Amino acid sequence: MGIQERKTKHKESLRQTILDAAKKLFLKNGYAGTSIRKIASEIEFSPTTIYLYFKDKAEIAYALHQEGFRILSSQFRVLDNIDNPFERIKAMGRAYIKFSLEYGDCYELMFVEREPMQYIEDCGDKDWDEGKESFETLVNNVKACQEIGYFKGLDAVSVAMLAWSSLHGLCMLKIHGHLDFIKEHKEQLHHIDNILEDTFNTFVRMLEKMK
Repeated sequence: MGIQERKTKHKESLRQTILDAAKKLFLKNGYAGTSIRKIASEIEFSPTTIYLYFKDKAEIAYALHQEGFRILSSQFRVLDNIDNPFERIKAMGRAYIKFSLEYGDCYELMFVEREPMQYIEDCGDKDWDEGKESFETLVNNVKACQEIGYFKGLDAVSVAMLAWSSLHGLCMLKIHGHLDFIKEHKEQLHHIDNILEDTFNTFVRMLEKMK
């Protein structure tokens, strides 16, 4: 390995170390409670070192935001081999929920925190490629479902928005403990073993009736 290659690998490794530390602190303290100085302290470097890689905390948040979308998109692409588009949408829903639970730190930066969106707007980047890919995958699958009789007379983008916002709400209730709290304190829900799974399956049955 040449000197330049070693330098490049070291730079990439340190950049990832910064992102991993920021992710940990964002999850622990929240975005507002995390500073560049705290991130630097976490990895035992000076704040100056952080600024060699990122101009500010918002850019770090955006980098994690991009990382999350790359993971989510890769998990969606695995489902391309499912022939039936409705079954594919169901699998996407399960993958989305699984992603939100396994990558809760990235999930909140992707879909809750305002800062990554503000960073995109401040940079004048209106394309937002990483978010576009995930949403267009959902829209295209809705259109494929329409070709076999689902969602007749409805706009594909609106159906996609409804599906996404419904699952997002469900994920947030689970991530922040509200689903489990409701199940514990509402007697009429005591018979449900897995309220997340049951609610998702009910949502799918509603979609199935839209044919």
